[in-house]
Amino acid sequence: MLAWLQANIGTIVVVLVLLVAVALIVWKLRKDKKTGQTSCGNGCEHCALHDKCHPQQQK
Repeated sequence: MLAWLQANIGTIVVVLVLLVAVALIVWKLRKDKKTGQTSCGNGCEHCALHDKCHPQQQK
C-alpha cells in the first residue's frame, strides 16, 4: 500500500486540489443562489433572456 501511495502521490495531490476547487465553486454558487445573486450580475434589462433568468422581476 505504501509503495502504491508513493508511486501515485502526484496524482493524488492533483485530485485533492481539484476536489477542493470544485467544492469551493459549488459552495459559492449555492451561497449566491440563496442570496439572490446570479453570475450575470442582475444587469439584464436589455438582455433577450431577461424573463428566463429573472422571472420575479418581470414588469
